[in-house]
Amino acid sequence: MVGPDEGEGRPEPAAAKPGAGSGAGPGPDAGAGPGAGPGAGSGATRVLRAGGRAARATGRLGERTLRTARRMTHAHGAGESGLSRLLEMHAVSTAADAAVAVALAGTLFFQVPTGDARGQVAQFLALTMLPFAIVAPLIGPFLDRFRRGRRWALGSTMAFRGFCCWVLAGAVTTDSPTLFLAALGVLVASKAYGVTKASAVPRLVPRDLTLVKTNSRLALTGTAAAAVSAPVAVLLAQIGSEWTLRYAFALFVVATVLAILLPPRVDSSAGEEQVGLSDVGGDTRSGRRFGITPVVVFALRGNAGLRFLAGFLIMYMAFLLRERPFAGWEGRETILLALVVGAAGVGNTVGTLTASVLRSRKPEGTVVVVLLADVAAIVVAAVFYGLPTAVALGLTVGICQSLGKLSLDALIQRDVPERVRTSVFARSETLMQLSWVLGGFLGIALPLSPAQLSLGVAAGLLAVWVAVTLRGFANLRRRSTGADPSRDRG
Repeated sequence: MVGPDEGEGRPEPAAAKPGAGSGAGPGPDAGAGPGAGPGAGSGATRVLRAGGRAARATGRLGERTLRTARRMTHAHGAGESGLSRLLEMHAVSTAADAAVAVALAGTLFFQVPTGDARGQVAQFLALTMLPFAIVAPLIGPFLDRFRRGRRWALGSTMAFRGFCCWVLAGAVTTDSPTLFLAALGVLVASKAYGVTKASAVPRLVPRDLTLVKTNSRLALTGTAAAAVSAPVAVLLAQIGSEWTLRYAFALFVVATVLAILLPPRVDSSAGEEQVGLSDVGGDTRSGRRFGITPVVVFALRGNAGLRFLAGFLIMYMAFLLRERPFAGWEGRETILLALVVGAAGVGNTVGTLTASVLRSRKPEGTVVVVLLADVAAIVVAAVFYGLPTAVALGLTVGICQSLGKLSLDALIQRDVPERVRTSVFARSETLMQLSWVLGGFLGIALPLSPAQLSLGVAAGLLAVWVAVTLRGFANLRRRSTGADPSRDRG
């Protein structure tokens, strides 16, 4: 039965050939003709066309996004001053840091036994303090004596972090002991980057912007970059943490190139003087000689307390939520940590936006408010410990840290003479980094249970620090204005 049908169908291709040769191609009719072959070809064509339209739409969206980002980084004279390049470098660096955080959260915190992990992190923090306690006071003066110092210093921190990420990518798959050494390298280089970047920012402030607005833009750029990079890192982590770290390596390579291509003015220190950590951290004779006012010293001490609490919150909650998650959240410790730490990240953004709206004329008043708000938040979290209060604590810490830092920047720009402003700004960042590390130490040292007790200890320490800071501020102002009671009686 099949044979005759096949025999009748054989001449048709031969008859169709002349038509094909004369230009009456079978293309238009092929889709309508019977048979699986033409139908399949038409379906494949539609898929290819749809894929092409999607690719073109994605390309247009990406191009539009890049144009928008470029307009934002070049706005208000940032393109002319060179700030745009620093913004782009910081965005790539922050995106890479977010990827590293995602990778380490799945290895250092959640694959290593809690006791071992706390011991290793404590060693990291102890070693991290050494570069800041010993080397950091020497970095500024050293770099100011050599041209191209800061650009190459920034590039070196990027390149070193990239190298450590590449080592980490191999270590996480083989359980190599170099895992912790490479993680330590990333942590130390990241802190060194923050200090070195702080000395570069004042040199690139556009005429249309203040130091406060410049740092606000840097903070928002970093937050946006981390928000874009973190989901990509999480998706890659589903394949393996090593791919997240290779992604971070690629970003650090790009950031290294961007750092070296920063404008030459980043290296310039003409007409500037250097100050030490002791000059900005207390009421010293040399500090008064440099024009560092009591209100700046107060803001520095207040910000040290804010960073101390931020370091404590991240380290303590990282281990507490892993070992003792809230009821009903067992097996979802990573989500819990993301909620609390993510709330702190959201708080940073909210604080930055709030500072740009408030534009307070008395930033020292803002420092007082955020210090008291931090104390109140951790006291409430200690008394009514639970998921809502933990998230509220993270949000409050993020907001207060951001507002406090921007208020400090405003005071440095307002009160510190221009000849030492860059150095004071860099030294203040060193003090902030040390305070964060000390807070992290406390978070590791305190027991995980009961959480209320450990949070209460942190609240008590912060409350004492705030009281001492406020009292010291009052004394400094009395001495600086000559309002000493004994002098009045004389």
